[in-house]
Amino acid sequence: MQETFQIHELSGPQLEPWLDALGGLRIRVFRDFPYLYDGTLEYERDYLRTYLNAADSLVVIVTDAHGNLVGATTCLPLSAEGPEFQSPFFEQGHDVGRILYFGESVVLAEWRGRGLGKEFFVRREAHARRLGLKTAAFCAVDRPDDHPQRPPGYRPLDGFWQSRGYLKQAALQARFSWQEIGEATESAKTLTFWLKSWRD
Repeated sequence: MQETFQIHELSGPQLEPWLDALGGLRIRVFRDFPYLYDGTLEYERDYLRTYLNAADSLVVIVTDAHGNLVGATTCLPLSAEGPEFQSPFFEQGHDVGRILYFGESVVLAEWRGRGLGKEFFVRREAHARRLGLKTAAFCAVDRPDDHPQRPPGYRPLDGFWQSRGYLKQAALQARFSWQEIGEATESAKTLTFWLKSWRD
């Protein structure tokens, strides 16, 4: 029998009690390919405070029957994000005031395959509509097919994202730096944005 879980929607200061748990979840999930992120809780606390301080943010968390965090997703208006996220949109003539930015979706491996990924998209898009925003965007790291740490049988999520109506935007790219597993210092990576727009 599958374990039960609960989904909670948090906004702004409601995230405070969950900062460290969410930071730890991000570190654990993003350690795997394709991000290979060798993160620290100190950095995570600083990064997540963007969502804590944004009145129109949404953080959806998933807890197990014991109240442990097993999955989460985040979003906030792109206008509340940092310049490194906004710059590619400005350069391509987009209005950042009309876009909801999806930060991440992270789920522990043993909790995948239960529809949480789809549920995360549904809830974030509903949040965009509540805010009157007509476009959603997120970015994903670019990795070559022959990357030495690509696991056998690895399948990128492109097909899933396309099935949700998102299109990859080759002209919308950003550069972010983080320390990978095995690296002594941070290095820059290229991430490409995906977009979806609607009229209703």
